[in-house]
Amino acid sequence: MNETQKGFTLIELLIVIGITAFLFAALIITLNPAELLRQARDSTRISDLSNIRNAIAMYLADVSSPNLASSTGGYANCYTSATATTCLGNGVGAAGFGTITPTSTQSANRRNNNGTGWLPVNFTQLSSGAPFGQLPVDPTNDATHYYGYAATSTNLSFKLTANGIESAKFGSGGSADVVNNDGGNYGNIYEVGTLLSL
Repeated sequence: MNETQKGFTLIELLIVIGITAFLFAALIITLNPAELLRQARDSTRISDLSNIRNAIAMYLADVSSPNLASSTGGYANCYTSATATTCLGNGVGAAGFGTITPTSTQSANRRNNNGTGWLPVNFTQLSSGAPFGQLPVDPTNDATHYYGYAATSTNLSFKLTANGIESAKFGSGGSADVVNNDGGNYGNIYEVGTLLSL
């Protein structure tokens, strides 16, 4: 009685491995994981600015004497780990604004939500409590990617910016172009708020 052995030959095994490798490479090229990561960071930026804008709207509606600017006339600030970055001229603030200070991650209080952080709004004054434990920061937070804030003390107007929208989807000309469709003055910066000309 002759028994035949069942199994793959070396050539069959190499063919299966080659086909699998080809399909895996095609999948990686199609999905483009680097672009997916850029889109995820941009989604976080858009969500963060929306949450901050909503929190400021709640603050303005709830607090009897709201203050959006820590100096008379106007205030501008940004949060970035690159201390050499200048907020002014990068979509945040205008000439004559009181304080234009890039901040550093070395300072422990820059994410405080009580008005001492990079955003000088005391969210702890809300009757419902602060909407977040600490102020959001850009997912990358470097000299190119950071959040900015500008406000006037006189008419309680403000603007929030996300510098460094990086994905093709949310960037200039993308399918969900936020930088050119936000109504702001800058085509490379995402801007939201009540006065986008700040």
